[in-house]
Amino acid sequence: MPNETSLATQIRNNSVWRYGIALLATAVALWIGGWLSPALSSHVPYVAVFIAIAISALYCGLGPSLVSSLVGVVALKYWFVPPLHALNFVNTRQILGLCAFLAASAILIFIGELSRRENMRLLRAQESLEDRVKQRTCELQVANQNLRELSARLMQLQDDERRRIARELHDSIGQLCAALAMNLTTVGADIERLAKTAKAISDSAALVQEMNREVRTISYLLHPPLLDESGLASALRWYVDGFSERSKIRVDLDIPEDLGRFSQELETAVFRTVQECLTNIHRHSGSPVARVRLAHSDSEIYLAVEDEGSGIAAEKVDAMASGGTPGVGIRGMRERLRQLNGDLQVRSDGTGTRVEARLPISTATNVAA
Repeated sequence: MPNETSLATQIRNNSVWRYGIALLATAVALWIGGWLSPALSSHVPYVAVFIAIAISALYCGLGPSLVSSLVGVVALKYWFVPPLHALNFVNTRQILGLCAFLAASAILIFIGELSRRENMRLLRAQESLEDRVKQRTCELQVANQNLRELSARLMQLQDDERRRIARELHDSIGQLCAALAMNLTTVGADIERLAKTAKAISDSAALVQEMNREVRTISYLLHPPLLDESGLASALRWYVDGFSERSKIRVDLDIPEDLGRFSQELETAVFRTVQECLTNIHRHSGSPVARVRLAHSDSEIYLAVEDEGSGIAAEKVDAMASGGTPGVGIRGMRERLRQLNGDLQVRSDGTGTRVEARLPISTATNVAA
């Protein structure tokens, strides 16, 4: 289509081309008329020239079509109207016939010129609309790029804030709880003779220990230190063990022994994806088991998390596959992976759900173990 439009524009803007095409169409019409006239009818040359004038009027403009009609009338008289090869007339009938042909040609040229001008107006309107569509498309692409950059920045800030809160909980509140537990233990030993008070102090110390464990668990869940210190494999094993103990869901974890280390952003993205998937299984699926499989090649990391629960409704899966609005958790996972040029697929057949994620590994993000 672009080549056709460009050629039509060149013809429309070049007078030599327009006149040349009009004369060429007339010449071809005269040749076809002369070739078919003996076999069909003496009127064939008139019909052929009339068609050539119509083509000139529609596509070449007023001037070329007038030239085409005049050349056509002269050629018809010279080659097809007796006496042949002469321009004089033998009777009034010939003159009236050619005048009628000219009149019909003039009407056809007038109608063709009106149609051609209307087509040119529509073409200019179409070109203007296409320019506006291109401009709006560029603006939309810029807006989408800005939105992706903002989303990536928000994800990074969220991870940084989680890391800071986890460190503060562990370093400050955890130490305070430990000191409070020692003080309560000392007080409990001093007033051991008071049974009721000792029991209350003992219960309080137990509550403090439980609170300390909960604070430590929350801190680790926000951002496990193992993820920075030992890598993705250790952090996933620690998290899956704790999740199974808390939720009573048996989790089969399959991680290759030679997983190695990757960039902080990639390891965080995989860990958060596993965390979100297992949380969704615990909250929504009702499955007693879950399976987590992690594999990698030289170019990508592959993650699959599946369960044997109630699954996701087919219409909701179709909506997510066609770009519909998923839940907050799935949308967050998909956006986090998209920032690293990865993708997320959700499949469900009514007897379980399978979430698959793929993340590319580049030399810039791969870190030696």
